[in-house]
Amino acid sequence: DYRYSPTAWVGERTREILRDFTSSGKPFFLYSSFFKPHAPHTVHAPFDSMYSGVDIPLPPRTELKEIQALPKPLQALILRGNRPEYAMDRTQLEWVYRSYYGGVSMVDQEVGLILDELERSGAARSTIIVFSTDHGDQLLEHGLQGKNLFFEASVHIPLLLKFPGRARPAKYSELVETVDLVPTLLDFAGLPVPQNCQGRSLAPLVAGGAYEARQAAFSENIIPEVITGGGLEMPYAPGKGVGGIRHPDAKMIRTNRWKLNYYPGNGGELYDLENDPGEMRNLYSDPAHAKTVQDLQRQILDWMITADETEQIAPRWLI
Repeated sequence: DYRYSPTAWVGERTREILRDFTSSGKPFFLYSSFFKPHAPHTVHAPFDSMYSGVDIPLPPRTELKEIQALPKPLQALILRGNRPEYAMDRTQLEWVYRSYYGGVSMVDQEVGLILDELERSGAARSTIIVFSTDHGDQLLEHGLQGKNLFFEASVHIPLLLKFPGRARPAKYSELVETVDLVPTLLDFAGLPVPQNCQGRSLAPLVAGGAYEARQAAFSENIIPEVITGGGLEMPYAPGKGVGGIRHPDAKMIRTNRWKLNYYPGNGGELYDLENDPGEMRNLYSDPAHAKTVQDLQRQILDWMITADETEQIAPRWLI
C-alpha cells in the first residue's frame, strides 16, 4: 500500500528495509514493486518535465480500416468505450510518451538507490538481483493504449539478472518465459526445484553451461473485461464469450521468426517478426503461409496439453 509522494519514495523505503535485512546477517528475500510507468501517465517532479522538448518518435497513426481488418476480439478491445483512443490528438500523445519516459527514469533512480544500499551493506556480491515486469504497454501502437493483447509492445518485457560470480555479464537472445524465474532462483539458491514446477532454470545459460534453449515462448489472455471496458457484471456466456466474442480464450506462440495469435472462432494473426518487426502485415489468411499457421497451432495444442508437466513420473515410481 506504499504510495509515491514528492518526499517519500519506494526506493528510500526499500533501502530502510534492506538495512534491517542485511544487518541481521540472515538470508532475505525482498520484492519491490513500482507502479510507474503505468496509466494514468502522470509522474512527479522533476521527472514530469525531464523530457520536455525532447523529440520522441511517435507510432504511425492507425486508421479505422486497419483496425477493422484485425480479428474481432482485437477490434472490440481497441474500439471499446465511448471515445476510442486510436484517433488521439498527437499533442496529447506526445505528452503520454514524455510522461512514460519520465516514469521510466524515476524507476531507474529508485532502483539505483536499492543497488547503492546493497553495495554499502556489503551484501551485493551474495545477492541475486532480478529486474522485470508483468507486461509492457501499448502507447497507441496499433491504435491502443494499455495491454491485454499479444503485440510485442505488450509481451516483450525486460528481464535483467545479476549474481556476481555466477551470472556472466552478457545480452542473451534466447526465448524465455516469466515462469523460468522460479526454477532459476531456486537453482541459484541451491534449493531443489519442485517436480511440477513449470519453466526451466536459466542458471546454466547465464553461467555459461549447457543449456537447451526454448524453440518457442507462449502466452495467453484470459481476462474477459478487456472487451467490456471494466466492471464485474459482464455479459459472459459459456462457450460464447463476452458479447459473442471468445477473447478470453486467446493464445499466443512466438518463435525466433514467427508469432501466431489464435482466437478460437475468430481467426488469428500471423506475423513474420524477422521481416515485419512492427507487426503490420497479418499473414494468417495468406495461403502461402497455411502450413506455418497449422504447425504453430499444433504447437499451441501440445503446450496446452503438457503445460502442467503431466509427463512427470510420480515420485512413488522412482526407486
